[in-house]
Amino acid sequence: MKELHQIIRRPLLTEKSTAQRESAHQVSFEVDRRANKVEIRTAVEKLFKVKVLGVNTINLEGKHKRQGRTIGKKSDWKKAIVTLKEGESIDFFEGV
Repeated sequence: MKELHQIIRRPLLTEKSTAQRESAHQVSFEVDRRANKVEIRTAVEKLFKVKVLGVNTINLEGKHKRQGRTIGKKSDWKKAIVTLKEGESIDFFEGV
């Protein structure tokens, strides 16, 4: 099994994820592309000490970018939307 911090790379802090956190008790993370739903669930439960009800994953393709004549591509990545139990929450700005 992989390290917990290798599975969950970073939280996604966007307008949509903030609205989901407030209304549906869902938190979004960028995760390792090889991680499955079971690994993501255990990593979130152990790292943040919360109860997870469900995990949805999405494989996203990196965008094609152009800088002058050169055409490049951003990396593909995987997004996980984790549904938390009612009353549970994860505060990302706790110490700020």
